[in-house]
Amino acid sequence: MGKVLEVRDLAIGYGSEVLLEEIAFDVLRGEVFAILGGSGCGKSTLLRTLIGLQPPLGGKVHFTGIGPPEKAMTPPQFGVLFQSSALFGSWTLLQNVALPLQKWTKLPADAVTAVAMARLRLVGLERFAHHLPSEVSGGMRKRAGIARSLALDPPILFFDEPSAGLDPVTAAELDALILTLARDLAVTIVMVTHELPSIFAVANQCIMLDRAAGGIIARGAPRDLADRSTDQRVQAFFRREALARNP
Repeated sequence: MGKVLEVRDLAIGYGSEVLLEEIAFDVLRGEVFAILGGSGCGKSTLLRTLIGLQPPLGGKVHFTGIGPPEKAMTPPQFGVLFQSSALFGSWTLLQNVALPLQKWTKLPADAVTAVAMARLRLVGLERFAHHLPSEVSGGMRKRAGIARSLALDPPILFFDEPSAGLDPVTAAELDALILTLARDLAVTIVMVTHELPSIFAVANQCIMLDRAAGGIIARGAPRDLADRSTDQRVQAFFRREALARNP
């Protein structure tokens, strides 16, 4: 598998405030890559930087065979699932999924509808195509957001806390969907999460961020980190233990 994403010496933050620096990692084509860490460590800021919503303070983000995120792309070459799903509340699920097709393609209306319905069918929501987001469950809204991220058949997807706020059964169903997408569509998925069951269920590789350290403190397969890392911060994360604090 070749690289689809290369990050080198990346510094992220806001204005003059550097949150994390010297961030470097590769994402291979077809894998599920997780960005881990505690609340407030910079996971979502890193994701926003990778997709071009947040300018980097230094370093580079390079997509192999894909235009850089800071340049306008026609159409965009990656899809995004935001933590809140970011669906338009007054639009049906079908209309939400159809939006990227309407904006970035010249397909006729009936073809747009057919493709959008196919994406909803892929995530198990075809019967709910004409429902509003408020008329379906939180897990179904996440699925609709995934369907929209797939609308243009992008080679890489970015998910921000996909299972956050979901009950264990719904979260497990979403994990199964993510695995199915990665396997059947050969799509690369980069996801931000701190949900341990999801990490072990879907991620091939991961990096762990730490705000106090100002960067990456661990990288590798989740199970390897959980079983073999000697870093107390890594062990505390995977064991759900409180770190001992100096008085």
